[in-house]
Amino acid sequence: MAANRPGKAGDRGRRTDDRRPSWSILFSLSCVLCLLSSVLLGGCGASTGYSNDSLFPSGLGSVYLQMFDNRSFRRGIEFTLSDALAKRVEADTPYKIVSSRDRADSVMSGQIVAAGESILTIERDIGRALEKEVVLTAVVNWKNLKDGQLMINSKTVTATASYSDFQGQDFTYASAVAANKLARSIVELMKNQW
Repeated sequence: MAANRPGKAGDRGRRTDDRRPSWSILFSLSCVLCLLSSVLLGGCGASTGYSNDSLFPSGLGSVYLQMFDNRSFRRGIEFTLSDALAKRVEADTPYKIVSSRDRADSVMSGQIVAAGESILTIERDIGRALEKEVVLTAVVNWKNLKDGQLMINSKTVTATASYSDFQGQDFTYASAVAANKLARSIVELMKNQW
């Protein structure tokens, strides 16, 4: 009877024509099926946060930048901020700044609501300020002229910069640095919300 079965002598009791898969193969197949079902049911859907879309709203090509109103007592900051914002929009976004509102797809406007300074450090012996800080606060609006939608609606943005008289710096220097930081924050607001 042992001669009729193919195989070795130690294979007693096993049938070689048994075609049932082993447990390890079944386990591997079930893992593959679970992985495939998770990928197909939601692993690559729109909810993962990955996208090839632009960071900025599509359908727009140009921005008309209105001069920011200055509600603070410091004059000239509105020119510095508007210039910094125009350069930042051109450099960091797909939009172009245009000089005519009639040719623009969108318009950005705003107000500088505060331009203050505070003392950071004081010289101990004579009480003179060693380092000061400039704080600029602006309210920004950005409107799509094609459909009338407000893409940024009265958002408040604040930026700070410090300066020291001992390094030959003054309020004008620090306000220009703060205006550049403010422009960068405004461009961040222009991005699509996640």
